[in-house]
Amino acid sequence: MDWIAEAQQVIKTQVKAIEELNCMLNANYLEVINLLNDCKGRVVVTGIGKSGLIGKKFASTLASTGTPAFFLNAAESLHGDIGVICPEDVLIAISKSGESAELNLMLPTLRKMGIKSIAITTNSESFLAKHTDYILLMNPAIQESCPFNIAPTSSTTAMLVLGDTIAITLMKMKKIKIEDYALRHPGGRIGRRFIMEVRDVMLKGHANPIIRTNNTIKQCIITMSEKQAGAISVINDNNEIIGLITDYDIRMHLQKEENIFSLSIEEIMNKEPVTVHDTDNAFSVLEMMQKRNRPINVVPVLNLHREVVGMLRLQDLVKQGL
Repeated sequence: MDWIAEAQQVIKTQVKAIEELNCMLNANYLEVINLLNDCKGRVVVTGIGKSGLIGKKFASTLASTGTPAFFLNAAESLHGDIGVICPEDVLIAISKSGESAELNLMLPTLRKMGIKSIAITTNSESFLAKHTDYILLMNPAIQESCPFNIAPTSSTTAMLVLGDTIAITLMKMKKIKIEDYALRHPGGRIGRRFIMEVRDVMLKGHANPIIRTNNTIKQCIITMSEKQAGAISVINDNNEIIGLITDYDIRMHLQKEENIFSLSIEEIMNKEPVTVHDTDNAFSVLEMMQKRNRPINVVPVLNLHREVVGMLRLQDLVKQGL
């Protein structure tokens, strides 16, 4: 047996099932899409067995791309969970045969509730097809990849792609922006890059290293060591930034063999430091710090009144996985 050829045939069979979906992209598909786009509630996806697993992924993709949705287990719905469905919702029921008992038992109740419903099936004569408002009919002769043409393989692959097609179509219709997408993914890198602000990462409060010009260099060095920021902001009586001292500045004066403790804060500080605002996008600031001709490892953070409210370290931005 040529197992490589067998594997290739499995892929060919599933690719064919996907390509056959193009026949579904017609006026009926547009009606379904418009119904979902106009839905004032949520899209409830239901199914059982392998179709149910596809339904879970479908609902998850809808929710993450701007269409409120959730998956409802068809069996559990018959024992009270159907109560989560509201009149404004739209139901999508997935079943290859259209004769899954659990799905079919749901339909009379949903009709009484006035819930609009959509069937995804290969059987236009099934109970499911006849008791839903809209049908997305897949190829009735779809060929499964298994040698008995039984195990859900090509059909579930096609269902998966159809679900993605619907979700992305709705995403485009709703004009979902990257910022909207990021809001739904706060735990991922995309979400952090678009949502996280400088104030979410900076050293603040007691951890924020600050000093005034009437302090000594000794006090400056002690404070820098305690705060472990690698720099310290020099502020005036109004808490406004007037300078910055970094450990680099300290090292430069030491290398000159100067008596650094005889110098004043003003003599050492950089009077025109780069600053950022606490509401700035953290990822944008990270890029700025890294892409300068001379990269910055630490930067003072100001509020809208130019008061020093924090210190931002490059290492903290990197730790966030931005």
